[in-house]
Amino acid sequence: MLILFISGFSFAGMSQNDLPDKSGKLVNDYVKLLNRSQADQLERKLVAFNDTNSTQITILIVNDLHGYDVGDFAQRVAQKWGVGQKKYDNGVIIVLKPKTADSKGDVNINVGYGLEPIIPDITAKRIIENEMIPRFKSNDYYGGLNAAVDVIMGLAAGHFSADQYDKRTRNDNGFGNLVPFIALIIIIIIISRSKGNNNTMGGGRRRGPSLWTALWLGSMLGSGGGSWGNFRSGGGSFGGGGGGFGGFGGGSFGGGGASGSW
Repeated sequence: MLILFISGFSFAGMSQNDLPDKSGKLVNDYVKLLNRSQADQLERKLVAFNDTNSTQITILIVNDLHGYDVGDFAQRVAQKWGVGQKKYDNGVIIVLKPKTADSKGDVNINVGYGLEPIIPDITAKRIIENEMIPRFKSNDYYGGLNAAVDVIMGLAAGHFSADQYDKRTRNDNGFGNLVPFIALIIIIIIISRSKGNNNTMGGGRRRGPSLWTALWLGSMLGSGGGSWGNFRSGGGSFGGGGGGFGGFGGGSFGGGGASGSW
């Protein structure tokens, strides 16, 4: 009983003392993972989005989760800081603990109550798996954070829905990756057959589709593999200037979101 009491007291003390305080910024890199230019670019983008949309997205990079699961840590920090507007609970916190020689990397996207229908757990998981971890594995931490922020902004601003993003990424990770290659093969086959028919003696009727038909078919097939870039570019419209960050608005969190590791 005494051991349980001491353990509980120690855990409670951890929850109060080891969560970082607010810094007055939206990008909080406590391990200097990003260079100055990268941190400034992300800060400007997030501040501009906060000013135009009221949704608050903050990034926290730490080298120690103090024994917490990354999702629990993220929710506690978000609640302590009050990320998002109190009236709308429209905050998002991205917590990243980089991979080291002796520990795995962890990342979490935690979503405020008001954004849970817009960024459901499965979508947050897809953002982590598609936008972040592949880049993190290549030590492109800025690229992973920036790509995730672009998607979150696009969802929060209504540029596209979670369902659209989920379908697009499912296609990209499966058959969609083969579409341009298949389209190229079809074009080559059709063109080669067309040329062969043109060279046939006897003046018979040329069979098979024309070159223009082949090109049209290829463009239709190829469009399935490239249109996702339009979604990503939507977030770029929030990359402008804007003033300094005015502070968090008292938003609440209930544990919505997802985590990943590598």
